[in-house]
Amino acid sequence: MKRFFGTDGIRGYVNKAPMTADMALRLGLAAGTYFRDGGHRHKAIIGKDTRLSGYMLESALTAGLCAAGIDVYQVGPMPTPAIAFLTKNMRADIGVVISASHNPYHDNGIKFFDKNGYKLPDNVEDNIAQMVLNKDYEWDYPKEDKIGRAKRIFDAQGRYIVYIKNSFPEHLNLNGLRIVIDCANGANYKIAPLALEELGAEVITMSNTPNGTNINLQCGSLYPEYVAEKVKEVRADIGLALDGDADRLIVVDEAGKILDGDQIMAICAEYLMDKGKLKNNTLAATSMSNMALEIFMSKKGGTLIRTNVGDRYVVEAMRQFDLSLGGEKSGHLIFHDYSTTGDGLLAALQILAIMRESDKKLSELAQKLELYPQEMENVSITQKPDLSSVPEIQDAIKQAESELGKYGRVVLRYSGTENLCRVMVEARDEKQVKRLTKQLADVVRIALNK
Repeated sequence: MKRFFGTDGIRGYVNKAPMTADMALRLGLAAGTYFRDGGHRHKAIIGKDTRLSGYMLESALTAGLCAAGIDVYQVGPMPTPAIAFLTKNMRADIGVVISASHNPYHDNGIKFFDKNGYKLPDNVEDNIAQMVLNKDYEWDYPKEDKIGRAKRIFDAQGRYIVYIKNSFPEHLNLNGLRIVIDCANGANYKIAPLALEELGAEVITMSNTPNGTNINLQCGSLYPEYVAEKVKEVRADIGLALDGDADRLIVVDEAGKILDGDQIMAICAEYLMDKGKLKNNTLAATSMSNMALEIFMSKKGGTLIRTNVGDRYVVEAMRQFDLSLGGEKSGHLIFHDYSTTGDGLLAALQILAIMRESDKKLSELAQKLELYPQEMENVSITQKPDLSSVPEIQDAIKQAESELGKYGRVVLRYSGTENLCRVMVEARDEKQVKRLTKQLADVVRIALNK
């Protein structure tokens, strides 16, 4: 069955189920009921990105949480990782983010953090979902004097800036560095440029004028080519591209070359290993990370462990195995010594610190990892059966894997938020990769659209 919560919360088209005011109110009621355990005044932190629909969903969630007896603190537009930090820092019981990440403005989403700043495990989300979807659920409303209050917090941005700057080495600064940053007209449109400027950088800011409908519109981490052009135009030392909720980062070197999350993880992993700070000499990444990263870690005497796609699963593995670094190819980068979730700005500061300490340009550092050719095709589908139960797909996978041998990989997985099957192939031979990707995609298209 399709879960109510996807890989990163609930997400969908605004004013259509599940992204309606009614559903958001029920979700606030359900989450508040689940986390209310008596004995003290309970607290929730609510943040959002810059989508027009954020006002509607924020009000509905607030009403539901207050009705369940939870005091609500609204912090306005803030990055997802800032809500994780504030939830723990302000001793709240729950954190709520209203965002659809890199999706267009007409989508929105809702995701939760627990009191320690971690995304909720599947079983907790499923328990909350059962309450929301049961139209006959009898709510355990608190007494009238226990109803929650709501208030706005106006200094949250300053708190987060202080926290984020504390992750940057005290003996270093960014004096003399020219940085281009694309804020995707999203949640970090104020904080990110200000933090970089306070550390001494010359900052050229792009896409920092949100109007409610331009979030992620031809900008941000999905369109790093615009940052690359600007880097070359102004002769910057580095380009940074965030997404709408600022939990992911794509980086551009001084020559305008775009680096993905795998390349950044390689730079950071080697640096931490050299410093003896990569816990257990192990990096956590997902099934979508390039095979070259796995080989790179092995050659350096380290290990790469793979998880399901989604930064929450990377974080779960990091907690389980006590790891300090993990991430995704898409740019979610988790530095667990500082943060409980992906944080684009924090990741940028770690990269800048490495550049400063090594006194090397980003292009020099990026030479450490030469990626294998990788091709991915998103196939529209009408059904999502267990892929292992579809014989024609399994036969096609086995045939492709046999041809690739030990120098290639095949990954098929469903999107957690859309009716898509993602077909990915990687190997040393680019022509072979393209051919096998097309063959597999054709098989999937026929098999899952009957």
